[in-house]
Amino acid sequence: MNSTSNITNAVNNYYDQLLLHRATSELLHGMFAQKRPLPRNGSTNTIKFRRYSNLSTATTPLVEGQNPGSVQFTIADVTAQVQEYGNYVEVSSTLDWSVVSSEPAEWMQILGYNANDTLDVLMRDAYNAGTNVYYGGNATLTSNVDTADLIDTTAIKKSVRLLKNNDARTITSFGYTDDAQDVKNIRPCFVGICHPNTTYTLKGLTGWTDIEQYAHSTQTMPGEVGKLDEVRFIETTNAKIKTGQGDSGIDVYTTLIFAQDAVGRTMVTGEDLKTIYHPFGSAGASDPLNRISTMGWTTTFVAMILNNAYLVRIEHAVSA
Repeated sequence: MNSTSNITNAVNNYYDQLLLHRATSELLHGMFAQKRPLPRNGSTNTIKFRRYSNLSTATTPLVEGQNPGSVQFTIADVTAQVQEYGNYVEVSSTLDWSVVSSEPAEWMQILGYNANDTLDVLMRDAYNAGTNVYYGGNATLTSNVDTADLIDTTAIKKSVRLLKNNDARTITSFGYTDDAQDVKNIRPCFVGICHPNTTYTLKGLTGWTDIEQYAHSTQTMPGEVGKLDEVRFIETTNAKIKTGQGDSGIDVYTTLIFAQDAVGRTMVTGEDLKTIYHPFGSAGASDPLNRISTMGWTTTFVAMILNNAYLVRIEHAVSA
């Protein structure tokens, strides 16, 4: 099977730019993740993130003329296996000659959105596996979240308290890619990712500040809607919904609150998001009359929680 070398570099580059622009511009769940490339041909498909724990305080006075016993570093390794993902569409020759010339570009933008959507959901699901959970209202389990158990100020402030007690650092920057020029600085804060249906409740809580009320000098984040206490919230329809898992089968929404270095994501160097285009006739005998072409995307990817102590999940209902 022939590959993207069958078409000119100009067309390849054009399709790449369309897909990458659409795919990397909305990865909201990945904006605060550590980004570590896995070297290609490194004899492994497993990425390892290493974290050193703090040493215990040395409060015992030294004895004159004697050295104290040495101490050892404590290391926590987080590993994850990179997988391959991708999707494609087939285009008939009839469709190719009957549509207007601008539509193939739109097809690539749709594929770019599909790539973005896929990676964002993969990150969302990985990060929702964290062990620190608070519930809205009086709920204590996912299964007993009822319609009155909305997200509330108490759950948000408890989340902030937990992160601080775990010595979590506030987030001071965000970015979509590994490019240092892509990084944007923000005022120190914790960041919450919520669903638009959750935002409706948040805006009615005491202490909420809409984004329009921020000081003009404040760098905002994509999707940001406002802040409460020390958490700034961004919204996305990709926020996790546990469909039908609450009391009486209601949907349970999750809101993630991140500190610095809570999560990570990885692609293999040189095997990150790619556009794959096969023109008519490139399949040889499988397309004997040159009537089928394909276009799609492929990538290597994995997302993981690096430190459970730096991530909190609030499970709650939303207002009708």
